[in-house]
Amino acid sequence: MRPGKISDSVLKRSVLKQIRTRTQEVINGAGIGEDCAIFAPSRGYASAVSQAAVPREEDLIRALVKCANNVACAGARPVAFMLTLLLPGETEEQLLRQLMTAAENTCGLLEMQIAGGHTTVSRHVDCPVACVTAYGIPVQEELPLVTTRGAVPGQDIVLTKWIGLEGTAILARHYREGLRERYPAHLVEEAAGFDRYLSIIPEAASAAKSGVRVMHDASEGGILASLWELAESSGVGLTIDLRKIPIRQETVEVCEFCGVNPYTLASSGCLVLTADRGEELVKRLDREGIPAVVIGGITDSHDRLIYNAEEKRYLDKPVQDEIHRLGL
Repeated sequence: MRPGKISDSVLKRSVLKQIRTRTQEVINGAGIGEDCAIFAPSRGYASAVSQAAVPREEDLIRALVKCANNVACAGARPVAFMLTLLLPGETEEQLLRQLMTAAENTCGLLEMQIAGGHTTVSRHVDCPVACVTAYGIPVQEELPLVTTRGAVPGQDIVLTKWIGLEGTAILARHYREGLRERYPAHLVEEAAGFDRYLSIIPEAASAAKSGVRVMHDASEGGILASLWELAESSGVGLTIDLRKIPIRQETVEVCEFCGVNPYTLASSGCLVLTADRGEELVKRLDREGIPAVVIGGITDSHDRLIYNAEEKRYLDKPVQDEIHRLGL
């Protein structure tokens, strides 16, 4: 395709044709000549921004889900995306259509819609790049939006699902052939499909309705980075029982094969939150089919301690995510 704005005909058949209207919160959405989306009035809204290289459909899907997760962590219900795609000149229209189809399918799963954005061909990128903004409104009208700040001593730290889901899926796909030589094919394919667990919207909504006011998506840098960020943001200490942190066996095997640390591996799909009565929240999430566990608590010191049986160590500042360390 030629540099600059794509033609109206390409825009109609490969972008706008893929988009469906799903939510009444978007009054005026994507269309030719529409440079601004209009949202229904709300008592407050949350937004989050992300960008990523998206040479494959799964890369765009992860970027969209991550952005929606960040909005959900504010106690909001994600309702819409603004999506900008920057494409290199050699891009075929078929790839654009595939990316938009993947984006629209993801919106269907998340019950969101694409409200607008921009699609252009640029000489300054060598692979497709997506810039995503997600918007959300309070889960319930009477509930305030929340932040990562606000954890107080005495609260429990609760973790949903399992750590390392996102990184495991990336590694399993990248090293699929080598992994299949060592492990059963069903284990490798299960690990490669962990992307299906990446949305934390259901558990975040349930937690918000339960009165939880501190949530954080465990994404880049893994669970250890997320715990550090939560404690740093609230200015508190914490104690963590490493043995209680949930991890899938597939993640253990993939990380061992690749020589990576699962605790510093991209963990989108795992929600960290604090609650006054953590076990009650765990039971509520379990009734909704969401695995969760109390892994520690917030303390009134600035010490951030991790226990592994009799071993004790201090939580360090976040390190480079294992995915980036491997150059993936």
